Parts: sequence; structure tokens; C-alpha cells
Amino acid sequence: MGEKITLSVIKADVGGFVGHSTVHPELLKKANQVLAERKELIDFFVGTVGDDINLIMTHKKGVDSEEIHKLAWETFLACTEVAKQLKLYGAGQDLLADAFSGNVKGMGPGVAEMEFEERKSEPICVFMADKTEPGAWNLPLYKIFADPFNTIGLVIDPKMHAGFKFEVQDLMENKKVVFDCPEEIYDMLVFIGAPSHYCIKNIYTKSGEIAATSTTQRLNLMAGRYVGKDDPVCIVRCQSGLPAVGEVLEPFAQPHLVAGWMRGSHMGPLMPVSMKNAVPSRFDGPPRVVGLGFQLAEGKLVGPQDFFADVGFDKARELANDVANYIRRMGPFEPHRLGLNEMEYTTMPDVMQKLKDRFQDL
Repeated sequence: MGEKITLSVIKADVGGFVGHSTVHPELLKKANQVLAERKELIDFFVGTVGDDINLIMTHKKGVDSEEIHKLAWETFLACTEVAKQLKLYGAGQDLLADAFSGNVKGMGPGVAEMEFEERKSEPICVFMADKTEPGAWNLPLYKIFADPFNTIGLVIDPKMHAGFKFEVQDLMENKKVVFDCPEEIYDMLVFIGAPSHYCIKNIYTKSGEIAATSTTQRLNLMAGRYVGKDDPVCIVRCQSGLPAVGEVLEPFAQPHLVAGWMRGSHMGPLMPVSMKNAVPSRFDGPPRVVGLGFQLAEGKLVGPQDFFADVGFDKARELANDVANYIRRMGPFEPHRLGLNEMEYTTMPDVMQKLKDRFQDL
């Protein structure tokens, strides 16, 4: 058995430039500076999507390492100081605690980590989204690992033919269930079709090897109020008994509707874009997804390849704009605006309280 590598992606919004649109270059400079000075990592890359900073890090400390989480926390704190100096919008908004307590989970930043033995060739896709929630990965992950119309490897690759195990988390009840697919696809779809409540957290091969992982925290559930959408990340390992890179990217060629967009309260199309075009502006959107590809070599991050810069996704962007035009016409009406159960962290409770005495029995 070789030594295991850990890939950690930890993200936070510590201030937007301008408004909620992007990350100021000075914040990126600071994040790179802090990480470069530390010895805990094998390698790192600082990525952005919209107003989120994504720390992509490799190390040998395992998942949930206090050292690595503390490093991420200190990096975000340093970036927050810069954001405050520049009076950036929402400076430090994802940092819900005053002091580090051993693990950033539950403190605001999103975390996706996996530990594995590096294969002879280890291609990895890191997806980063802005203006949406963790459930945004449910449909793409289902297509990648369970839909033969998307992933032909499920049919013709003997190493994939047995299917995969999906760990689904109930975000409201803080529980999880594991589904064997394809055997339990219909049971699983009952749950993952409700992405604001149930999220795919991890996907494993039938032999138990980690294949994909995502962030599943919901900021509003932690803070008890609306503090921004969760802007999730997802890591997918590719090739050699796992889906090919092209199979992993394919679901994003058909932009699906996700919750988020303006004030985290609207449905909109998830538009695949290059990192430089991940600057949501129209109605603070539409929601964006960036796909970065890396080859791991002894833990070194060879890359990134900015996959959605490809002209092959031009039609997906065009369709996303058409869908955005269509759904925007609905303004404050559902289903463009989220359902009432998703509006409990906005002004809705205040309005209900104000009008409570004016509601009369029929």
C-alpha cells in the first residue's frame, strides 16, 4: 500500500468586488501569500468563482485535519482584513465564528475533502459554483455516476458496470443514507429530486473507493438567518474504472435550474463558464459553475485545465441566457422565486408578523 494523499477544497466568501460579483485581486494575492509561506501543504491552487475564494490543497494530513482547517481559516481571516480595508461588500460574511475551534465545518466555510492512494494517473475535476446551494450537484452527480445516457462507461466499461454507492445526506434532520445504484436508483431519486433537503455528499465504487465528494453545509441553517447562498464545491476523480473526464463534464452542457441567484431566493440556470467569466452580474447571476482539471503527480497539482472555457459549452451558455430571460419575466412569482419554505430566512417572517392581526378566519 502506498502513502495516501488528501485533496481538500475549502471555500469562503470573505468580500465581494463589486457587490457580489467577483474577488478582488488583492484578496487572491493575500491567499497565495499565506499558503505559500506554510509548510503543511504539498501543493495548492487558489481558484475563484464569483465572489468566492476556493483553496484547493494537497497534503498528507487526512480529512478533517485540524492543521489544514486552521490554515484555511487563517487564510480567510487574512483575506477578510484586506476586504475590510478595501470596504468590499460582505467582508467576512462566511466566517460565522469569532475564533477557530478545531474544524471549519459549522463555522461558515464550505469543505469537500477526500483521501486516496494516488493511481498511476490521477485526473481530478474540481467544480466550483456561485449563487447556488449544495443540492446543485445532485443532478450532475446522478448523471455522471448513474445515467448510461450520459456515461457510456456504465454500459461498456467492465470496471464500472457494477455501478456506484451514493451517500445522501438529509440536511434538515442531519442524517445520511447510502444507496446502491443502479439497484436502488428509483428509491434514491425520491430523495435527491428534492435538492434543498437531500444532497449527495459522497460517491464510492462498490469496493468502497472514494470517487466523488461535495460540500453540503447550508449557511442559513447554521446562522439562523440569510447570510448568502452556500456556493458549493465538488471533487470528482476520473478515468480507470471511474467516469472519463468527458463523461464528468457532459451534464453541464445542459444547464439545469438551481436555487440561489439574486438574494439566494430565486431559481435560475447553472451556467458553465471559464474562471475569468465567472463574474455573475445580471440580477447578481445567473448562477455560475467553473470546472478545473488537474493531474495529480505525487500530490502536486499539475494544472489547472479550465474546462468550461471550451467553445463546446457555448451553446450551454446561450441556452442558460435564454432560460434566464424566460424565468426573469416571472419576477417575484414562484417558481422563479423560491417556495415559502425556502423564504424563512428573508423578510417573509417579518411581514407575516406585521400582518398577523389582519388575517381573519373564513
